[in-house]
Amino acid sequence: MNRINKPSAARLLAIAGALALAGCGAGAPPAADAPLAGAAIGGDFALTNSKGQAVRWGDFAGKYRIVYFGYTYCPDVCPTDMQRVAQGLKQLKAADPAKAGKIVPIFITLDPERDTPAVVGEFAAAFSPDIIGLTGTRAQIDAAAKAFRIFHSKGEAQPGGGYLVDHSNVVYLFGPDGAPIATLPSDKGPAAVAAELDRWVS
Repeated sequence: MNRINKPSAARLLAIAGALALAGCGAGAPPAADAPLAGAAIGGDFALTNSKGQAVRWGDFAGKYRIVYFGYTYCPDVCPTDMQRVAQGLKQLKAADPAKAGKIVPIFITLDPERDTPAVVGEFAAAFSPDIIGLTGTRAQIDAAAKAFRIFHSKGEAQPGGGYLVDHSNVVYLFGPDGAPIATLPSDKGPAAVAAELDRWVS
């Protein structure tokens, strides 16, 4: 089974507290009240999409961005998280198409040795045609993971061949300016993801 690094208990408590405070008013809370406001998470990257085209973080300027790091050979956590994100977005789109249209979901592989542009594209499309799959060189992936504070490490070889990738499974939401807003509760299911997106996207 994949070993996953969850955010620390202290961080989760801080996020939960900020969310509780942010929920006291009507409408979308100010960005300054976002749980991850001011956090040094994210930044420019140079990666490759499923068509082999160069993609940078700035290409998504003006859009809210959901960012998830994983890998296509992941046997459990990654496909589960991606399915819940895709379903959450689908629920939001049914309830508020305008809000959903402001969001770009992005999947970034941590296993570029196996996850070619075509492979990440097929993986992303299996959950939603709206999800953008990105890969790159090992150096590019490592740099992006570092910028987004994602732990990852190649695991031991598995019986029958192949290997797992240990990694943190955090679903980030970023604002139109590229600043981090919050983490999405994919562990609580699609409805929770949709509710959190509805809360922060304005």
